[in-house]
Amino acid sequence: MALHYEAHGPADGDAVLLSSGLGGSAGFWQPQLRALLDAGHRVITYDHRGTGRSSAALHPAHAIADMARDVIEILDATSTPRCHLVGHALGGLIGLQLALDAPSRVASLALVNAWARTDAHTLRCFGARIALLDACGARAYVEAQPIFLYPAAWCAAHAQRVADEVEHALAHFPGAANMHARIGALRDFDVDARLGDIAVPVLVAAAMDDVLVPWTCSQRLAQGLPHATFECVLHGGHAHSVTDAAAFNRGLLAFLARVATPEVPA
Repeated sequence: MALHYEAHGPADGDAVLLSSGLGGSAGFWQPQLRALLDAGHRVITYDHRGTGRSSAALHPAHAIADMARDVIEILDATSTPRCHLVGHALGGLIGLQLALDAPSRVASLALVNAWARTDAHTLRCFGARIALLDACGARAYVEAQPIFLYPAAWCAAHAQRVADEVEHALAHFPGAANMHARIGALRDFDVDARLGDIAVPVLVAAAMDDVLVPWTCSQRLAQGLPHATFECVLHGGHAHSVTDAAAFNRGLLAFLARVATPEVPA
């Protein structure tokens, strides 16, 4: 099965690969795309295997390491020697795994509401979501999704947008088996003892009102990485890259400017 990916921007721009969270959709990064392109980056987006336009049945033992190998496949297909990987939640886990398994392919990491080892609170949230899916079906699962992604006030102020997202998610739902496999992969992820092996610069971004992943998980992640910058905002929820995209983009672009790949002398 071919993975669906797109490369935007100048071929000689510093490559930024965007890896989304549990939903797996490249569309999650729409609020960042224009800002990155305007800054001169080459931007690679993709739908994770088993989601969206990369539809495929996943093995029940599908793991974060398998997802990291998919990123290598995309980098090879786009003739990208290495990239700055920006990952949201599960996408951040993919970035950490890639930096451990293929460090030469990673120039830097930006990890948004990610973690090194899955917290008990996050496990409880995903357990409840799986129970809802199994007992009530796909619609109930996707109707609950905004509760975990966005602050309540933001959902209320953007009610139609949230409703449209729910309908889109339902229309493109990857199936219960794939959701079980993807949640199982993040549930089993644990690189806490290996963080010291990740030598690249890392931006760790979190929001204190994230109801799915405690911000302290990002704090712990940053403390374990040798070259991490920790930025935590008060509001914005699990998807603060969406709910406060302007502020998030400023921080991301500033980080990328600091760690830009130096030009190789001719």
